[in-house]
Amino acid sequence: MRVSTRDTPRALDVAAFAAVGLSVGLTVLIGLLGPSAMVPDLPGPSWQPPYSLRARPDGHLVIAMAAFAIVLGGAGLAGALRSRWRPDPRWLLAAGCAAAALLAFLPPSGSADHLNYAAYGRLVTLGQNPYVTAPSALPGDPVLGSVEEWTGVTSVYGPVATAVQALASFVGGDSVRLTVFVMAVVNAGAFAGTALLIDRFTRGDAGLRLRAALLWAANPLIIYHLAAGMHVDTLAVACMVAALMARGAASGLLLGVGIGVKLNAGLVALGPAWELRRSPGRLAVVAGTATATVLVIYGVAGPHVLDQVGAASRKVSLGTPWQLVKTGLQTLLGPGAYSAWTQVGSLLLMACLAWLILRAAPGHTAPHVAAGVVVAWLFAATYALPWYDGLAFALLAMASWPALEGFMVARVVILSLGYLPAREALRPEDLLWLKTAVRERVVPWSLLALTVALAWWAARAGARARRRSASAAPRP
Repeated sequence: MRVSTRDTPRALDVAAFAAVGLSVGLTVLIGLLGPSAMVPDLPGPSWQPPYSLRARPDGHLVIAMAAFAIVLGGAGLAGALRSRWRPDPRWLLAAGCAAAALLAFLPPSGSADHLNYAAYGRLVTLGQNPYVTAPSALPGDPVLGSVEEWTGVTSVYGPVATAVQALASFVGGDSVRLTVFVMAVVNAGAFAGTALLIDRFTRGDAGLRLRAALLWAANPLIIYHLAAGMHVDTLAVACMVAALMARGAASGLLLGVGIGVKLNAGLVALGPAWELRRSPGRLAVVAGTATATVLVIYGVAGPHVLDQVGAASRKVSLGTPWQLVKTGLQTLLGPGAYSAWTQVGSLLLMACLAWLILRAAPGHTAPHVAAGVVVAWLFAATYALPWYDGLAFALLAMASWPALEGFMVARVVILSLGYLPAREALRPEDLLWLKTAVRERVVPWSLLALTVALAWWAARAGARARRRSASAAPRP
């Protein structure tokens, strides 16, 4: 009797899946060790969750562990996606959800964004408007005083995210620890809920179901950033995945709520819009409901809700190729931010990449279109951080697009290595080169090369698709 290679793993298959598991294990261990260069301290009673060993490991050690987790995770994920072995995706789904649940009980790692979330929620419970008042306005407060790097910045997050943060603050009170834990529980629920929705969406196709589990639930890079890092993007992703699975007014409502978490998540709406383009009535229901939901959500938040969003849209992050453009313009034309130039260039590049990518799409379903547009935005954006990529991975998990998955795995690995860690506090002085050399030089040039490669691949794949379409067309 002949045994199928789909059921019998090869050595490389075992190595790939083992690397995925080891990467997740390292991510868990970083949180378990407690406060460090990767894990901000959380003031509050020690009996309150989240918990850790409070071993206070050396900064070199935890940063090396994180780098190893990223490289292992990227290599393992790439290998697992190409593997001919087909393990039961339910085990991957269960393992990923279990990891997210465990990480909710450990302090968040990688960045200090969760301290900002706690502060904005605290401002609401104190009767302040986080879109007007920055945490630095009340430095003596036990929660607001814990913010590390963005003390003078008002909230950039949508009203739905702020509502979750306010709920966590209401429960946590003066305790940063408990406030963060409440947000971590919500985040873990959103992560697991997204995993279950994607699994349900792909259940009819065994191959796609396995890839979906790898791209989201068991994705070590997504677990590193969205489960362990506890970024608010997880909530937006959950809403958008649910919106793509819903129909009619429910889809529009979920799209509106997702936009209420983060404004740029609205790019996903182009997927349903394309799919419903030949059904004007259904399109009107979805678009009308989404628009009304967004207007209500942002209207309730007040006139200053988009102030920081507007300011952020003019920024250029150090890890993007646009930093090279900005530096070049400053060298040639003198001091200046040149934000208008980079914004226009970013929009043009996004439009060009989206056109090329969608021409190469293996299908034009809502997930395909949404994934193509979101990937184009991520590669073209002037301001990008590695956890933003979670939205693209969730959308790709709902489609079948192996080539584009490869580009996204490479991108998130490169960008993640540039943000080790994504905070300045407690980073060893002799590791400053991680910022000045890796983040400011290696990463932008690497992403520029990857962007060129993406455009070249998309152009060639699109041309091949057109030739196949032309040859398959009936002759007169």
